[in-house]
Amino acid sequence: MKEITVCIVDDNKELRNALEEIVNMADGYKCVGTMTTAAEAILRLPQIRPEVVLMDINLGSEESGIDCVRELKPMMPGTNFMMCTVYEEDEKIFEALRAGASGYILKKTAPVKLLEAIRELNEGGAPMSSQIARKIVFAFQNKPVSTAQQGIEGLSNREREILELLSRGLMYKEIAADLFISQETVRKHVYHIYEKLHVTNRVEAVNRYFGR
Repeated sequence: MKEITVCIVDDNKELRNALEEIVNMADGYKCVGTMTTAAEAILRLPQIRPEVVLMDINLGSEESGIDCVRELKPMMPGTNFMMCTVYEEDEKIFEALRAGASGYILKKTAPVKLLEAIRELNEGGAPMSSQIARKIVFAFQNKPVSTAQQGIEGLSNREREILELLSRGLMYKEIAADLFISQETVRKHVYHIYEKLHVTNRVEAVNRYFGR
């Protein structure tokens, strides 16, 4: 199995070391660098070019992790950024996604869930903690039904079912178990959902589902 290369940006030494240990102790993952500030990340990440970056939001400096992602994403389009944070504020979530982050999970996420999220992110998904996914769902629940259904009519019942589970923050593995189908079947359905909705990731699909 090819190892997924990961970098960690966090100014908290204990958390940074814990994340590094989780990544390095798991088969199929390798931490190839850790940074403590936005300035260090902006300097080193384009040189390392990992597949996934776990980015803290509050780096204790003038530039936040969101600022860091906003600056780095255009320079590193092939790298996926996942915000790994204690924050659940709605505005932080949307600001991070607008800046170029493709995933958003909480630091209290269990190690196995964190590793699943890294792999899903690397495979083209947009993992989010269930708490975060719920906030995104609630943010769009006041949209008119007619708008919310726009672009959804062409989906099959199974595709709608999977999109609903995606909107709740479930991983492919969890969706497969919930629907008694294989992860590969889930991936195929997700591919068709993205194709029909003309989107490229989970966040865009959920936004379209709720009519944004």
